[in-house]
Amino acid sequence: MRREELVDLNAFLIVAEERSFTRAAAKLGTSQSALSHTIRRLETRVGVRLLTRTTRSLAPTEAGERLLATLRPALDSIGAELSSLGELREKPAGTIRITTSEHAANTVLWPALEKFLPDYPDIHVELSIDSGLTDIVTERFDAGVRLGEALAKDMIATRISPDVRMIVVGSPAYFEQRKIPLVPQDLAEHRCINLRLRSAGGLYAWELEKDGREVRVRVDGQLVFNNSNMIARAAVAGFGLAFVMEDHVREHVADGSLVCVLEDWCSSFPGYHLYYPSRRQPSAAFALLVDALRYRDRGQA
Repeated sequence: MRREELVDLNAFLIVAEERSFTRAAAKLGTSQSALSHTIRRLETRVGVRLLTRTTRSLAPTEAGERLLATLRPALDSIGAELSSLGELREKPAGTIRITTSEHAANTVLWPALEKFLPDYPDIHVELSIDSGLTDIVTERFDAGVRLGEALAKDMIATRISPDVRMIVVGSPAYFEQRKIPLVPQDLAEHRCINLRLRSAGGLYAWELEKDGREVRVRVDGQLVFNNSNMIARAAVAGFGLAFVMEDHVREHVADGSLVCVLEDWCSSFPGYHLYYPSRRQPSAAFALLVDALRYRDRGQA
């Protein structure tokens, strides 16, 4: 491939991602007219239109989407190889972008980063807090953090936390007027605080399990949040039952401001994993960070 062709393909990728010639030109440090000429030259070379342009919008055509599907991983691979050259430096360096949930960031990532980063001042980390299921390849993240139940087959996953558990809790004041639920079906008689899933937009169905039997319960109540902190606060205030990560409300349970119920239906499940594409060539900085985050139980050194 000639240098000119590689330049044209990179220009097309930036334009397609930015959905704007103006923003893409600014990012590439060139003029809009020169960038437009580059895209026309590429389209002439391949013989098909790659972008649909109107006065108000710009988007890849079907052919453009096919090219992007091949182009993104290829350029990412080149970028990873360039990053790996940092291994030749005396000190590992580079920027690592990770998408994660707020809970994982607070309980797993930040405690590890607080110890790791002072020893490696040339390594920079960007955490993007998002409870949705982000496509790390499309969004150009180096890695993502997700609970270990559903990880794509083409990803490498490293366990970074112990098993976790979600529990059902309510305040003593709430239970003064209502019976304690003994089985999941009893939740229909209770006010519950719902969680809105950012990725799908729907309400989360509480997932309970006992002796291998799994039950998904749709609950109802006065409040819906898309943030676990608000759900916990509402539960403490007596607005209903909440289904939250155990460590998120451990202090409230310990001081008696929340009571745990249906404990025999609240089973542990695989904890957080750091995941990244199997085709990725890890840089020295990335490899060091993965090792620092890797979960080691008490039986390991």
